[in-house]
Amino acid sequence: MTAERILGVEGGGTKTAWTLVERRADGLATLERGTLPPSNFRLSSADHLRGIFSALPPDVARVGVFLAGCATPEDQRALTTLCSERWPRARIITGSDRDSGMAAALGSSDGIVVNAGTGSSVTGRRGDRSEKAGGWGHILGDAGGGYYLAVQALRLLLRDFDLRGGRTDAAADILRALCLNSLDELVRWVQAAGKTEIASLAPIVVAAAGSGDTRMLEILNSAARVLAEYTEAVARRLEFVTPEVKLIGSVFQGCRPYAEAFERELINLVPRARVAGTDRPPEFGAAWLAAGADAPLSFRPAPPVHSKGALLAAAATEQRNRRSANLDRLSAAEIAELFAHEEQFVQHALRDCSGDLGRAIELVASALKAGGRLFYMGAGTSGRLGVLDASEIPPTFGASPELVQGIMAGGVTALHRSVEGAEDNAGAGALALEGRSVTAADVVCGIAASGRTPFVLGALARAQEIGATTILLTCNPERTREGNWDLEIDLSTGPELLTGSTRLKAGTATKVALNIISTGAMVMMGKVRGNLMIDVVASNEKLRDRATRLVAELAPCDYAEAGARLAANGWSVRAALNGSEAR
Repeated sequence: MTAERILGVEGGGTKTAWTLVERRADGLATLERGTLPPSNFRLSSADHLRGIFSALPPDVARVGVFLAGCATPEDQRALTTLCSERWPRARIITGSDRDSGMAAALGSSDGIVVNAGTGSSVTGRRGDRSEKAGGWGHILGDAGGGYYLAVQALRLLLRDFDLRGGRTDAAADILRALCLNSLDELVRWVQAAGKTEIASLAPIVVAAAGSGDTRMLEILNSAARVLAEYTEAVARRLEFVTPEVKLIGSVFQGCRPYAEAFERELINLVPRARVAGTDRPPEFGAAWLAAGADAPLSFRPAPPVHSKGALLAAAATEQRNRRSANLDRLSAAEIAELFAHEEQFVQHALRDCSGDLGRAIELVASALKAGGRLFYMGAGTSGRLGVLDASEIPPTFGASPELVQGIMAGGVTALHRSVEGAEDNAGAGALALEGRSVTAADVVCGIAASGRTPFVLGALARAQEIGATTILLTCNPERTREGNWDLEIDLSTGPELLTGSTRLKAGTATKVALNIISTGAMVMMGKVRGNLMIDVVASNEKLRDRATRLVAELAPCDYAEAGARLAANGWSVRAALNGSEAR
């Protein structure tokens, strides 16, 4: 008999987490786990939820889907209907993320679960009675969650600046984390940021408190105190004397000092409370609820996938470079000389792939001329290089920002700091394409030094289903092929001087390759005359000077007349030159 496969899904403001388990005699064995973009039943459209579900395993016997905002029987019926579109033959159970959190932390036992993630909530159960406190959303409540901590800290920093005009270490840490240069920029960022992005600053608040910032410590303690008061209220209403209190959520799990602060505050209010974390994630609780009350509450993490690890270990970019075996013993001058010498392999790799790069130019130019767009997909260094190249197209060629777009695993946050596990989810790559409304007219260029990044391959597979042109750019010619894309470009840069650090030769070669593809496509679209940028956006003094010299050379006319023509044509080089040709 085929073992019963059960899917558990828990969605909130930070992410949608899922686990696929198999029912066995001794409990539920985890087969696979993953994360997808956030899903809140109240805030997400039906189409967004359908997109999330489409990235989940289809072949299951039971499904448990528990989303933030799914609070009423009407909500549950509507969510069940949506789920049945994806899993028409499965037994489906739905509910709130409170339910899955309770199940993961307590199973069927009595106790109280305190959740501090993006938001916060306290939920207790004793027999057939249940009580809750908090969880009213980030605007009206959620005191003690990541969003609350971050907002309180931001308000304090701005108030200090207004009253004292000084800048604190915490303010500098926040600006650094967000790659911002001033508090004015920070305010503009907050006005556009979502609650999850703001909540991501919570670890900085906790770290500042831990380093001795007394004001941040007070924010931390006051937030913990509010959650402790909610917990005491729930314990009192349920008549608990020695309640079992379980802590869940990303803030508690990632910021141990905050969990310790909460425990101290709670013991002051409920001296006999027993506080502990849990190693069972909420999505496992969702699967356990779907499995039925007879399933043992035994969580076994998914086993490591050795085959994928072996594929990565065999990649050219993961091999040791014999020329740098004694890197740690070289002088500064010797290190610089070695790195400069190693760049020859970048030139060789680009030259060997010039034919493929030319073909990529043709594919992209053809699509752009027909009204399509170019999308770069990547993670880590590869993703950042794609975003960088895309961001340079509008000012260099006067093109719409929509024409060439970079999509990065982990979103904008991953541009300046690591987002754990972002590259490992093929479904997230596929969903990212749907978020940008990719069509068959477009080109999707996946960038992956090893050629195996799941986020990239998932995006390419989805692009292929849509009918878009697909290109894969790697630095690993000997890789195992995992798809049949329209074009594959393998830059043979060899092992890195620092083993596995693909921001070095592989990153350099990738950047140049993207420059070649995008610039070549723009040339073929007529955005260059000779080797001059006739569609450059003259947005600063340097570029206005360049535009003036360009018009003076091509018109031809003197510098003053060129400047006058540009001023009369809104500083458009093409318009200034067309007017000159008409005369």
